[in-house]
Amino acid sequence: MPISSFLVFPAGPADAEALARVHVAAWRETYRGLLPDAYLARMSEAVHARRFGHALLRPGPDEVILAAADRAGLVGYAMGGPSRSRAVGEAEIATLYLLRHAQGQGLGARLLRDTARAMKAGGAKTLTISVLRDNIRAREFYEHLGGVAEPARQERGPGGALLYEVVYRWADIGTLTLP
Repeated sequence: MPISSFLVFPAGPADAEALARVHVAAWRETYRGLLPDAYLARMSEAVHARRFGHALLRPGPDEVILAAADRAGLVGYAMGGPSRSRAVGEAEIATLYLLRHAQGQGLGARLLRDTARAMKAGGAKTLTISVLRDNIRAREFYEHLGGVAEPARQERGPGGALLYEVVYRWADIGTLTLP
């Protein structure tokens, strides 16, 4: 499907349930073998719909949630805002997920760039995104788009599992916002 077949738009409260469906399905597709199967099986669309609903009704300062859809409905989203480190001028994409059938068509890059544009308009100068060290496909995607990997660090994941996470950094968010 050509990239022009997808619509990217700011998500609103009415999108909470669809975002939750995409979130849970994308996690199950992406993290099978990387996260405990029991955790993935327990993921609840209802719980995530409430979280999305809250985030969409009461967004924090400079937070962005973009949704991506094709004719059949939502197929992905990206969510970002100020970085967890709260470094001045640094934004972070907290989540970027696409259903597997929508991957490999330029939509992930479009979501990343559109989210970066929105955060740059809010004053961000740099951008980070974290990814599991063993999620090779995502790591290759971020490297292809110019992200520079920092050394892996240990994090506690779902169920207390010990995971390794890699932060990708764009020292100049503007490199992502060029046409």
